[in-house]
Amino acid sequence: MSAVGLRRLGAGLALAAAGGLGWALTEATRYTLRRHTVPVLPAGAAPIRLLHLSDLHLVPSQRDKVAWVRDLAAEEPDLVVTTGDNMAHRLAVPSVLEAYAPFLDGPGAFVFGSNDYYAPEPKNPIRYFFPDAEKRVPDERLPSGELAAALSRAGWVDLNNRRDRVTVGDAQLSLVGVDDPHLDLDVFPDADDDDRAVLHLGVAHAPYRRVLDAMHDDGADLILAGHTHGGQLCVPGFGALVTNCDLDRRRASGLHGWPDSRPGTVGGEHSVWLNVSAGLGTSPYTPVRFACPPEASLLTLVPRQG
Repeated sequence: MSAVGLRRLGAGLALAAAGGLGWALTEATRYTLRRHTVPVLPAGAAPIRLLHLSDLHLVPSQRDKVAWVRDLAAEEPDLVVTTGDNMAHRLAVPSVLEAYAPFLDGPGAFVFGSNDYYAPEPKNPIRYFFPDAEKRVPDERLPSGELAAALSRAGWVDLNNRRDRVTVGDAQLSLVGVDDPHLDLDVFPDADDDDRAVLHLGVAHAPYRRVLDAMHDDGADLILAGHTHGGQLCVPGFGALVTNCDLDRRRASGLHGWPDSRPGTVGGEHSVWLNVSAGLGTSPYTPVRFACPPEASLLTLVPRQG
């Protein structure tokens, strides 16, 4: 190739890279509500609208994200569950509570992720391809205790290595959760023999296989998780390159079955529904998404068929 051709090729590649970066920056604020219908309730039960939020990674300046989450109150969810990584700044607790304020009068539950305990730090993106290599605890602590106390005072149940129950309408739901598996904080709670609940819900931040297996064996009807950001930078037609945990790439986001699944289905008789949220935020040091817009999930739980 001639020198002129090489210059043209270089200019074209630079232009394409700049365009891709511009789109990735824009896509990080294209908040999307995913809707799924999940047949997990017993026959005759009234539908339950469950709003699944995850990975807000809020900093106080993100007013658009706070407003978008607040506007989800128009969907009138019966239950709100957040699967962690609410904060990305030590002063973010008021912003998180402002975002969740329209929902705090109703039933809710939460677990925490690493970015509820520690502030994000710059890191080499290549490390995401090796999530268990040289895990390092960041230096700056976040006010997780303050956030947990505020949510608990509002009536939301803390599921960090705990079990609890919530009442939605006339239905009682049992819940089991673990603290962040990515930081190896998960300790699965002892069994509960009370079987009055119409739904058993498992909640975790990071969908590591050991946690999903434990919740499956515990009899969960539905598991909620986040952490993956859906891959964050995806390849159109291929999907996520990485999940930042040991979950397979094809389940990086969306509704699937565990352990057997085809996308959007429970693949076997003994599978449980699993919803992995791609989440609403990013680290402030990598504020980009590509082919993976930020999301929340509205799950309409309905009676099982047949």
